[in-house]
Formats: sequence, C-alpha cells, structure tokens
Amino acid sequence: MSKAFLALRVLCAFLFTAAVAPAAFAHAHLVSSAPAANALVQGTPQQLVLTFTEGVEPRFSRVTLAGPLAVTFPSAQLSSENGDKTRLQVPLDKALPTGEYQVSWKVVSVDGHRTQGTYRFTVK
Repeated sequence: MSKAFLALRVLCAFLFTAAVAPAAFAHAHLVSSAPAANALVQGTPQQLVLTFTEGVEPRFSRVTLAGPLAVTFPSAQLSSENGDKTRLQVPLDKALPTGEYQVSWKVVSVDGHRTQGTYRFTVK
C-alpha cells in the first residue's frame, strides 16, 4: 500500500468522523427561559417559554411547575411558536400565588435524544 493511498484513507476517515460526530453529540439544551432562571417576577407570568439549542417535539415533552401551585402540563398543552421547534410555550391558565417555583422539563429533540433539567424563579 502506497503512502499516498494510506494518507487518502486516513483523510477520508477523518472527514467521515468530523461529519458524523456533531450528530452524535446533538441534544436539546435549555439556553433561555421566561421567566428567566433565578428571576424575581412582579405579578404572575402568562406563560412559560423555554428555548432550546435545537428543535424539540412538544408531543413527547413534559413540563412540571412545582411550588405553592403545583402543575404538570401534559404534552397537549405544550406548543412551539410559529413552527419554531426550539421554543416551547407553556400557557399558565391560573395566576401564580407568591412564592418560589421550580420548573422541571423533559424533552425529546427532533432527532430523538432525551434531555431534562430544572430551574427556579420567584413570584413576588
């Protein structure tokens, strides 16, 4: 086997690995939220908005709000804004009493990976 052929094989293997590796590490991570993590909110928010690094499937996702008012939002209540699958909207039909809340989320990204996390905010 010539050195040129070996070098070509190594180059092809490197390019293939570089092309496939980003897909292997793709997961939907929370990049922002409204109300924001650790925020002190005056009044009650109308909705929760969670923004992820990649698209998520609302029908396979779940959001739970724990605090003075504990609510689990079934997937039927979760939606993406204007087809933007990176933003998950959660309507809040009831006013939130004063107190600290923890938002727990479990999502399935459009490529099938599952991720989860939590953050807190306080209603004053």
